[in-house]
Amino acid sequence: MTASDPELASLGRVRTRSGDARTACVAAFDFDGTLSTRDNLLPYLRIVAGTRDLVRAIAVAAPALAASGRDPRQRDAAKAILLRGTVAGRSEAYLRDLGVRYARLVVSQHLAPDTLARLEQHQADGHATVLVSASLHTYLDPIAELLGVDAVLATALEVDADGRCTGEIAGANVRGIEKVRRLDEWLAGREMLIHAYGDSSGDDELLARSHHGVRVDRKTGLARITLR
Repeated sequence: MTASDPELASLGRVRTRSGDARTACVAAFDFDGTLSTRDNLLPYLRIVAGTRDLVRAIAVAAPALAASGRDPRQRDAAKAILLRGTVAGRSEAYLRDLGVRYARLVVSQHLAPDTLARLEQHQADGHATVLVSASLHTYLDPIAELLGVDAVLATALEVDADGRCTGEIAGANVRGIEKVRRLDEWLAGREMLIHAYGDSSGDDELLARSHHGVRVDRKTGLARITLR
C-alpha cells in the first residue's frame, strides 16, 4: 500500500455526525511489528549488555516466557527479569547514548514501508502522531525525533539518585489497557478523532479505543479493512 492509496487519501476527511469536518486528529502507532518490521528490545539489550549477559537473562526469564501464553501477565514478568539481568547498575546516560545510535540503525533498516507511509500521510494531513509502545524510551525517543513524531508513550526505566538504572520498570509496561491509559492521559480531555495501528493482542484495547483501528500484519503489511 502506498501513499496514493484511496484509503490513505481519505484519512484527513472524516466527518462527524453533524457533517462538520473534524480536523483534530491523532494517529497512535504501536512500534514493534507495526511501524517496525521486528521486535527491537532484545537487539538493543544485546548492544547494552553483550550476548553472554543477555543469554543468561533470557534463560532466567524462560519460565515466565513459557507461561505467557496462558497468562499474559507473565509477559510483563519476563520483561522485568530481562531488564534486571541486562540494564541494572548501568548509567541511564549510557543507555540513552546507545539508544541514539540504535535509533539510526532501526530507522534506516527496520521500518515497515507501508506503515511508515501511513505515518507520513497523517503528518502531511496535519494530524498529531504518537508512538504508544512497550519499547523503552531510551531508544524510542530518538526514533520518534528522527521520524518527526509528536509524542512518545513508552516504557520507562527506574533510575536511582546516581543516574543508574535499577533494573526495574518505572510505572507499568505499556501494553494492553496501559496503552489506552497513557493515550487518554496525553489527550487530557481533548476531543480528537483517533486513528490507531497495531499488530498484536497487546494492541487490542488501543484499537478498540480508536475511531479507526487498523490491524497490521507483519508479513503482508497494513490490513485493508479497519476494525471500526
